[in-house]
Amino acid sequence: MKHTATVFALTAALLVGTPPALAQEEQDGRSLMEEGAQLFWDGLRRELGPALEGLRDRADEMEPALRDFAERMGPALADILDKMGDLSAYHPPEMLPNGDIILRRKTPQEIEEESPEGEIEI
Repeated sequence: MKHTATVFALTAALLVGTPPALAQEEQDGRSLMEEGAQLFWDGLRRELGPALEGLRDRADEMEPALRDFAERMGPALADILDKMGDLSAYHPPEMLPNGDIILRRKTPQEIEEESPEGEIEI
C-alpha cells in the first residue's frame, strides 16, 4: 500500500510540474503530439510492411480463381435469388437435429404484422 502511494505521489508531481509550454513546443513546424503520432505510424508501417506484402502477393495469386468462381456462380446465385424473391418474406434459417437447414416462408399475416403502416420511426 505504501508503494502505491509513493508511485501516485511521483506521478502527480510529474504531471503538476510539467510546464504547459512543453506541450506546445514545436519541432520542424509540428507539435510533439503530431511528431509522436508520425513516429508511431512509421513504426507500425515498418512492422506490418512484410505481412501486408505477403497478403498482397496471396491476393494476386487468388484473383484468377475468385474471378472464375464469380463468373461461374454469379448466374446461379442470381437465379436462386430470383426464385426466392424478397428475403424478408422468410424466417431466419433453422437447422434440424439431422443437419438439414430449412427456410420457412412467413404467412401473409406475419408479413403484415411486421410492416408498419404510416410513419416509420427512425
